[in-house]
Amino acid sequence: MDISPFQAISYIAEQRISEAMAEGAFDNLPGKGRPLELEDMSNVPEELRMAYTILRNAGCLAPELQERKDINRMLDLLEGMEDEKERVKGMEKLRFLLDRSRMRYKRPIQLEEDDPYYAEVIARMGHLEKHTK
Repeated sequence: MDISPFQAISYIAEQRISEAMAEGAFDNLPGKGRPLELEDMSNVPEELRMAYTILRNAGCLAPELQERKDINRMLDLLEGMEDEKERVKGMEKLRFLLDRSRMRYKRPIQLEEDDPYYAEVIARMGHLEKHTK
């Protein structure tokens, strides 16, 4: 009977897991008895999923998500700005963030008209323009 190295490793792993269970090593784990919270990564290309998981586990955001967060933060700041000069500077910075994002990634932040995020940015920018006039 031929056993592949992968079958041998799998068998050893199963044996060790069974032994650990019998010794109670898994009895007091956080979240015991609750379903796993699996993240849907279907929208992330397969070759980037491992890197995104590592970033998430390290408490970091993927660069695209960080840029989206920065754009939202800038929009929030713009809403609260009273000074016209500061608002113009903020809008320039927002334009810079959007342009940099488009140029940097093969998969830029999606701001096409059918994207709900696009509609939100346009609505918020329209709201800001009304307050500046």
